[in-house]
Amino acid sequence: MSDFKSEITEFAQAFETRFDAYLPAPAGLKARIAEAMRYTALGGGKRLRPYFVVTTAKMLGYDAEPAWRVAAALECVHVYSLVHDDLPCMDDDDLRRGKPTVHKAWDEATAVLTGDALLTHAFALMSAPMDGVDPHTQLALSAELARRSGEDGMIGGQMIDLSMDTHPQDEATITRLQDLKTGALIHYAISAPARLAGASDAQYNALSNYAKRVGLLFQITDDLLDVEGDAQLMGKAAGKDDDHGKATFVSILGVDGAKARAQDIARAAIADLDSFDTRARPLRNAVNFVLERRA
Repeated sequence: MSDFKSEITEFAQAFETRFDAYLPAPAGLKARIAEAMRYTALGGGKRLRPYFVVTTAKMLGYDAEPAWRVAAALECVHVYSLVHDDLPCMDDDDLRRGKPTVHKAWDEATAVLTGDALLTHAFALMSAPMDGVDPHTQLALSAELARRSGEDGMIGGQMIDLSMDTHPQDEATITRLQDLKTGALIHYAISAPARLAGASDAQYNALSNYAKRVGLLFQITDDLLDVEGDAQLMGKAAGKDDDHGKATFVSILGVDGAKARAQDIARAAIADLDSFDTRARPLRNAVNFVLERRA
C-alpha cells in the first residue's frame, strides 16, 4: 500500500505538469474564467482517473502523448462535475480538496461557467489531432467520453440521485445509480486506453469487468468515508449524505455490510486481471488503494 501511495503521488506530480500545459492560460478580458479553471483543476486531487488511463495504456504496451491527453480530457470532465456538484443548488459544499470551492472563491455564476468551460475544453483536447492515432479511433474515444459523461452516464446517475425519493430504496437501485454517477468515468479511464492501445477482445472484456468493479468499489468506500472519514484528511465535509437523507450503500447495507461487500468486490476485481500476469501489478495495487483509502 505504501509503495502504491508513493507511485500514485509521483504520477500525480508528473500529471500536474502536463495538465498545466493542457489548460488555457489567463489572458485578456476573459482571464477570470481561465484563472478559475486552473484554480480548481490544479493543485490537488488523487488523479486516480488519469492514473488508470496512463497505467492501463502502458500495461498494454502503449506509451505515447495521446494517452496523457485523454487523461487530461477525462480529468477536465471530472473536475467540471465537482465544481457543479459543490454548487448550492446541488450538494452546497464550501470546501473541495482542502480549499474553498469555486462558488466560494468567486461566485455562483463563475462556478457555473467554470464547469461549462472545463467540460467543453475536454472535447477541445479530444478533437485536436493525435499523433499516430487513427481518426476513427479518436472519434470513437470522443463519442465514448461524451456518452459516459452525459445522460447515459454520469449525468444520468446524478439525476437518479436527485430523484431517489421516487425510486425504490434498495441495493439494485443504488448500484445502478453509482454505476452511472461514479462508475461511468472510471470505466472510461480503463476502457479508453484499452482501445487506444489496440487491446484484444479478451483483454478489453477483462479490463471492462475490472473497471465496473473498481467504480462500484470506489463509491462504496466513498459512502463509508462519508460516515467514518476525517473531514480534515478528506479536504471536504463529512456526514453530508446522512444530513441530506441520501440513500447510500451504507444506509442500505449498514457499515459492516458495506465493508463486506467492498471486500468481495475487491477480490473479484483483482481476479479479473489474472490474464495479465505481473504486468497488472499497478492495477491490482490500485484496488487495495481504493479499498483502504482514507481521503
